[in-house]
Amino acid sequence: MPQLSDALLDGRVVLVSGGTQGLGAAIADAAVRNGADVVVTGRRKDVGEQFATDLAERSGRQVRYVQADAGDVGESQAAVAETIDRFGRIDCVVNCAGLTTRGTMLDTTPELFDEHIAVNLRGPFFLMQAAIKDMVARGRGGSIVNIITMSSHGGQPYLAPYVASKSGLVGLTRNAAFAHRWDRIRINGVNIGWTETEGEDATQRRWHDADDDWLERAAAQQPMGKLGQVDEIADFVVFLLSARSGVVTGSVIDWDQTIPGTYE
Repeated sequence: MPQLSDALLDGRVVLVSGGTQGLGAAIADAAVRNGADVVVTGRRKDVGEQFATDLAERSGRQVRYVQADAGDVGESQAAVAETIDRFGRIDCVVNCAGLTTRGTMLDTTPELFDEHIAVNLRGPFFLMQAAIKDMVARGRGGSIVNIITMSSHGGQPYLAPYVASKSGLVGLTRNAAFAHRWDRIRINGVNIGWTETEGEDATQRRWHDADDDWLERAAAQQPMGKLGQVDEIADFVVFLLSARSGVVTGSVIDWDQTIPGTYE
């Protein structure tokens, strides 16, 4: 049997959308620790360039930042093109950028709905399209992981447009995996649950009137005594991107400590 290196992405080229902060940054960090060269995208040039510089210095790997809004199809496609131009190929993609602004069935405007579709569904679709074209042309396969959400099972009333867009990403993940399985392109998704990030802290304070000890109280109410941790999720994403995860494709895996369909 072939022996796989402990550097699970040794020599791979990985593009992470929304890769300059939060979970995306943790995934980029895990990828370089596992031997990959990485391109990260994000909207804030100052943050992105500093993150890429710091990560390259820490890891000794090549890390590039490309300014791109996940909701802009042209910018997403340009990020893929720039990755291929710089490295000659693209081996792996992680769609991590996401929009979580609140809206219910009664108060969501067409504009808010369109924003969610643009960032959470249309952007990933066309970023995948551009990457898959390169993977098919080279005939060497590849792997893609879409970061989705446990809310895709139904979600909270105040996340109506978010749930609609992310549920679409579940279907897209499976459809693309089926369409390109004979190209040896594996495409999977991860439904992440409540996760501890700076962005989540800002969300809780903005939308839910959270105080300074909200995280401690929230963690105490979870079965494992903590919220999801970005470094743990990032390691799992790297595993799914790598050959270590074998033939797995078209799977949307719940990464959470709640179990849909169960009741107390």
